[in-house]
Amino acid sequence: MTGKKPVMFIGGTRPEAIKLAPVIWGLDESGVEYIFVWSGQHYDYEMSRVFFEELKLPEPVLDLGVGSGTHAEQTAKAMIGIENAIKKLNPSVVVAQGDTNTVVAAALASAKTLTPFAHVEAGLRSWDRTMPEEINRVLADALAQHCFAPTELAAINLMHEGIPLRKIHVTGNTILDAVHRYITVSRERRETFFTQLNLGEREYAIATIHRQENISNPEKLGNIAKALATIAEEVPIVFPLHPRTRKTLESFNLMAKLTEKGVLPLNPLGYFEFLGLLDASLLVLTDSGGVQEEAYILGIPTLTIRYNTERPETVLSGINKLVGTDAETIVKEAKATLENRGEIIERWRSMQGLLGKGDAGARIAKILAENLEGGVDSIDSREDPFITYAMVSPEKAPWQDIVAIYDERGFATVTAEKARVAVVRASFTRLKALAGAD
Repeated sequence: MTGKKPVMFIGGTRPEAIKLAPVIWGLDESGVEYIFVWSGQHYDYEMSRVFFEELKLPEPVLDLGVGSGTHAEQTAKAMIGIENAIKKLNPSVVVAQGDTNTVVAAALASAKTLTPFAHVEAGLRSWDRTMPEEINRVLADALAQHCFAPTELAAINLMHEGIPLRKIHVTGNTILDAVHRYITVSRERRETFFTQLNLGEREYAIATIHRQENISNPEKLGNIAKALATIAEEVPIVFPLHPRTRKTLESFNLMAKLTEKGVLPLNPLGYFEFLGLLDASLLVLTDSGGVQEEAYILGIPTLTIRYNTERPETVLSGINKLVGTDAETIVKEAKATLENRGEIIERWRSMQGLLGKGDAGARIAKILAENLEGGVDSIDSREDPFITYAMVSPEKAPWQDIVAIYDERGFATVTAEKARVAVVRASFTRLKALAGAD
């Protein structure tokens, strides 16, 4: 171990833990000391112990036990717990992933204690401010010292929100690292489900519905259930159910209608089990952001039951399509997808790599290791009070901070390497100007 102040990871849901795991593996290889704090937003640690062990995650030094509540209650509890954890553990940097209330609480608590905050999966935007996750993303990125953008499109979003390029690192998506690492064991585990369900590879579709805007709206949920029931008459649908989704379906008397049409409800699945079933499916219908990414990685045609997505790369590849919540539209698109599945996958084959190369965890870990001594920015602008928001050529910009660079065609330049070069060149130009050099 280095003896320096540790990196502190904070998570509170299973998707966060999955996507933080590759960064932790990267720090393991570099020898950087780290600690893990569990907010308990969805599950307490005892309920998640096996999950932690499977992902080779460290046992949390603290379980904050945040639990459920309104968004304000949950965020407030998490903020108090994380602030106390920061004071007690004195980390060099706080790292969180994604868009949950735990993440925005970590960003706020870090900012208030003058502790650098690093946001994994920065820059994702659905542009829908009715989504609580969108608010969390925007706030977390605005407060982050390090924005680890999974794609260049995500980096462009950050750039246009005024995040200096020196804070933006295009790293790839850590879910790619996790899927590559665990797909073999996931395929082994699905055999048990194949026996239980009397199904085999490419003999079923899979559905996941959990978003509040879908399950809390009777009309939307009724439309989704109607669509699933209709599709299930043609192809069985395996339906792992979030407890809240099951409860709502039952309260609206929709569960029986689904099962009698060929929908196969399952209790919540572990990550490996779900990944294995997804990998062998014909089609996935989902409102989950993470499932859109996993299906893209595995080449599974996807219908996203939403009107927007913060993962546009998956749509760009052709493997994913936004279909909204109209029953007829969902059924129509499902039939078209099944009929044209081969063509969809061929297009996807030519569009792989949009989420990175599978080394995002190592990249992020390297950046964290190189910045253990850095603090929160405090800029001295007495001599140079300018922030430049756009430029064509960084060599001609003598200002202190660079937010956006465009090439002569008007396209954004966002890679981490170019951003660093731009800052260095701009600073050098400024020094020459102050020295009166030519």
